[in-house]
Amino acid sequence: MLVRDRMSRDVVTIPSSVTILEAQKIMRESRIRRLPVVDQGELVGIVTYNDLLEASPSKATTLSRFELTYLLSKMTVAEIMTRNVITVPPDVPIEEAALIMQKHQIGGLPVVEEGSVVGIITESDIFEVFVETLGLKEGGARITLELPQKPGVLHEVTGVIKEHGINILSLATFYEEGKPEYRYVVVRVNTLTPQEIVAGLREKGITVTHVWIAPLGERGHVLPV
Repeated sequence: MLVRDRMSRDVVTIPSSVTILEAQKIMRESRIRRLPVVDQGELVGIVTYNDLLEASPSKATTLSRFELTYLLSKMTVAEIMTRNVITVPPDVPIEEAALIMQKHQIGGLPVVEEGSVVGIITESDIFEVFVETLGLKEGGARITLELPQKPGVLHEVTGVIKEHGINILSLATFYEEGKPEYRYVVVRVNTLTPQEIVAGLREKGITVTHVWIAPLGERGHVLPV
């Protein structure tokens, strides 16, 4: 999955001459938390909801409400925007965008192609992909396995599941610090009664660490293992 598959294409942008009050109104009406700043078709900065909050005078100020409003009506986003904007092209894998956000501790990335802003990808988009990738909306049983780092072990897992005629809804792998010789594999299968699968996995010497049953529309529960 690429950034272009999940980015928002209807991007709201503003010129750098927009005042802070105007930017606040645009964010509020559009229900967004960041605005790319574009002058003459070129991305020159980005302003976030937090930037606008920090620019607003403290409640402890002695200025009157009218004086505050006057000050904010004169300040433009050019005075507070981030100018060195971190961007991504649309053909970057979605997980690369997530890594960039994590590394720089930001919640969104403008998507730029041939110098123009063509979209924006946010942490909400990444979260939705995470939910979809793990098959959370499919229900079923979630089985967590501790597998040694050796060839063929995942084939054994899928073989056991196939023997029981059950479909795999999703599969993901994780690691734990301090255990580089193992991978933790989370398999979601299309059944609410995975006991025979769990037994079959154990017969193969595969360690099952956790089983979660998640009926559609109901609260899930742990199956003792």
